[in-house]
Amino acid sequence: MTNSVVIAIDGTAACGKGTLARRLARHYGFAHLDSGALYRLVALGVIEAMRDPSNEADALRAAGAIDLTRAGDPKIRSDVVGQASSKVAAIPAVRAALLQFQRDFARTPPGNSLGAVIDGRDIGTVIAPDAPAKLFVDARPDVRARRRQMELEGMGISRSEADLVAELTARDAADKSRPVSPLKQAPDADLLDTSDLGIDAAFAAALALVSPKVAKVLQSALKDRHRG
Repeated sequence: MTNSVVIAIDGTAACGKGTLARRLARHYGFAHLDSGALYRLVALGVIEAMRDPSNEADALRAAGAIDLTRAGDPKIRSDVVGQASSKVAAIPAVRAALLQFQRDFARTPPGNSLGAVIDGRDIGTVIAPDAPAKLFVDARPDVRARRRQMELEGMGISRSEADLVAELTARDAADKSRPVSPLKQAPDADLLDTSDLGIDAAFAAALALVSPKVAKVLQSALKDRHRG
């Protein structure tokens, strides 16, 4: 069990879960964690230390010094960091360290926050299975491909929609079939399909799903904090 109010958001790539997580975190004043950025931050740390991302000791050292303030740094989205993140993610000890990092974040969010919003692919099933509010966000592959295409264009990268559909479909298959922490909807998670929703409508739908659950637990958390 966690000692904070946790909103767990899982979903496929480019479905909008990250944007929803950030907006929900701002709405409630909760801490936010993009779990997908963690391996890239570890990779960036290894690269900046001029070490080997395939070396367990080097990767673990970087995992122990993650700077979440750099989660929005464009450097972590570079191809070089992406390739390095695949190498650090293949190290079991690194995966174990980041699993604990995420659980600690959920249990004790930074900034003395009453809660945390964490998005990823195994948050509601592995990281915070006791989270009172869970969403599983998805959208049609063609919609997600167009969203990813727009994101890449903003970074000056040109990719065809057909290639992106194929890439996202392959990513879905890999995420859902991996033996450890596969992508799947938790039994108690609400499904939110954002295919035909703009961001404001998607946020309103997400808020309507989580607010009754969050309100109940938040009230209890506030009472516990006052007693403490």
